[in-house]
Amino acid sequence: MPVAQNGVSGMTLALRTSGDPMALLPAVKAAIWSVNKEQRLSGDVFTLEGYMDRLIAQRRFNMTLLVLFGALGLIIAGIGIYGVMAYIVAQRTGEIGVRMALGATRANVVSMVLKRAGAMMILGLAIGGVVAWYTSAVVRTFLFQTEPNDIRILAAAVATLAAAGLLASAIPARRAASVDPLVALRHE
Repeated sequence: MPVAQNGVSGMTLALRTSGDPMALLPAVKAAIWSVNKEQRLSGDVFTLEGYMDRLIAQRRFNMTLLVLFGALGLIIAGIGIYGVMAYIVAQRTGEIGVRMALGATRANVVSMVLKRAGAMMILGLAIGGVVAWYTSAVVRTFLFQTEPNDIRILAAAVATLAAAGLLASAIPARRAASVDPLVALRHE
């Protein structure tokens, strides 16, 4: 259909090149102007890769923000677990001192604190996993090349949260293991 009858106000010219596409640009402009000297050419010249980058830039930015918010949430959860475990260890300092005075080793104390943290994390992860499983249909529109109830993704999320929780619990556990029994007993 002739352009004059089509009513289109603009066109896009796509070229396939074997070398640098920008090096070919002056020759393309010269060829167009040899046919029509009054033809206006816009400054929007880009490669297909550049076009695709512009096309998905907003989505990439949104996904980057989601990753950053997820990492921030993981850090905040780790700090919260650390705070709760530090509080529990501080409350049980006397008990830990008595245990150590009666022969408990540092490994026993670390194991006791980590078992307590592990039990709380298992409960929280079980509840969170069930809720995530049943509410996963809500996030279906955000997922690409994966299903909402993909067990591998859910297992990876649970493993990441469990690792963060155990890492956050390790510092209070080490602090509990370094309790001097005499100081703890005097405190009581």
